Amino acid sequence: MKKRVFSGMRPTGKLHLGNYVGALENWVLMQEEYDCIFGIVDYHALTSEYKNVEFVHDSVLQIAIDWLSSGLDPEKAIMMVQSMVPEHAELHLLLSMIVPIPWLERVPTYKEQIEQLHEKDLSTYGFLGYPLLQAADILIYKGDLVPVGEDQVAHIELSREIARRFNHLYGVVFPEPEAKLTQVSRLPGTDGRKMSKSYGNEIQLSENPQKIQKKIMSMITDPARKRRTDPGNPEICPVFDYHKIFTESSGREWVAQGCRTAGIGCTDCKELLLKGMVPVVEPLHEKRVNLERKPGDVKEILFEGTRKARRIAKQTIQEVRQAMKLDYSSED
Repeated sequence: MKKRVFSGMRPTGKLHLGNYVGALENWVLMQEEYDCIFGIVDYHALTSEYKNVEFVHDSVLQIAIDWLSSGLDPEKAIMMVQSMVPEHAELHLLLSMIVPIPWLERVPTYKEQIEQLHEKDLSTYGFLGYPLLQAADILIYKGDLVPVGEDQVAHIELSREIARRFNHLYGVVFPEPEAKLTQVSRLPGTDGRKMSKSYGNEIQLSENPQKIQKKIMSMITDPARKRRTDPGNPEICPVFDYHKIFTESSGREWVAQGCRTAGIGCTDCKELLLKGMVPVVEPLHEKRVNLERKPGDVKEILFEGTRKARRIAKQTIQEVRQAMKLDYSSED
């Protein structure tokens, strides 16, 4: 049997190119090899966006469209919505009875996120408990593998600890999920910072090639290149990070050499990038435009995937209830 993979994305707006090269490309490959369940995890979005529920609601459909346009196939992978499978919430509640609070407080991203999102009131149990909800998301499907970058390994280790604790207390129900380290390609935003909707520096998958071209041509480069004749350093230039993904090796070498010697200008560099980049993003945009015309079809894909996911989740939660002596159906 194929190993099962679970992963999810929060519906907090349309996806950007960083999401595509950092996760979706890997997901598309995984659906060929594994039994994949991909969740639009709207409960997780509410941990920080609880004041913006309409935004979260509207983003669910947009995420699904981005997934489909990127190559996820509902015939090969289950695409579902977290809140439409109530077993996620039930397992989260039951696991909260056995997980010590210090386990949640020590998750590295907990304090980091509070500091980064200081404008939001995150002093809620939901925000503290989101790693536990993440564990419930994985365990409800008995996920074997979770695709993550190195910065997320601590989250998967917590899920493994929770599975071990449950199995020790009540008998073996859950496999211990393993982190599947993926080759994560990181793209900076147009201003050189991390690509993020909150910074307004993202290149969205929904944008047409003309708009993307305009953004690329206005991207910042090595600040040392104030004039065309100034040499630069491609390794500190955000545009060169894009070349590493979209430009063939010979082109990258030409750009690097030309930048260091001032043999080419930043416009030459960006024009070459677009030659490799546009053929990748243009088909995604065209498919997305077609899907936007058929929102009912996209919703039905989510509904059907959610129905499939819930059948799996119901079986797991029944085993959990039996293990915790909460199953009264067989008693007289």
